[in-house]
Amino acid sequence: MRVERVVPNLTVVELHQAVEEHRLVLGWRVLMDHGWIVTLGDDEGHQLSLMTRDASAPVNPEVSIFVDDVRVALARVEAAGHEIVHPLTEEPWGVTRFFYRASDGRVVNVGTHTGTT
Repeated sequence: MRVERVVPNLTVVELHQAVEEHRLVLGWRVLMDHGWIVTLGDDEGHQLSLMTRDASAPVNPEVSIFVDDVRVALARVEAAGHEIVHPLTEEPWGVTRFFYRASDGRVVNVGTHTGTT
């Protein structure tokens, strides 16, 4: 399994305001906007996601890690005994993902892009 990208996720109250603040300060553009999550980034691959409430999971993750084989990642998480807080799900926006809770309590989103809708 290869890690392809790591993106920090900040939970915000006012999404539009947070997007504009970070866009102006960092000089980044909007790469993705689903209404509840917006990802900002640049041409070098630096990214930051801002979100209000996850669209399908019971909690917001603090980081998203995209891998080339999400099922291998899930097997590793299960073998390590971590709690799965959002099961492996094929989301309608073209990502297959799951969330696990690390030993320090932080929630990690692990996924792979499976297509776009």
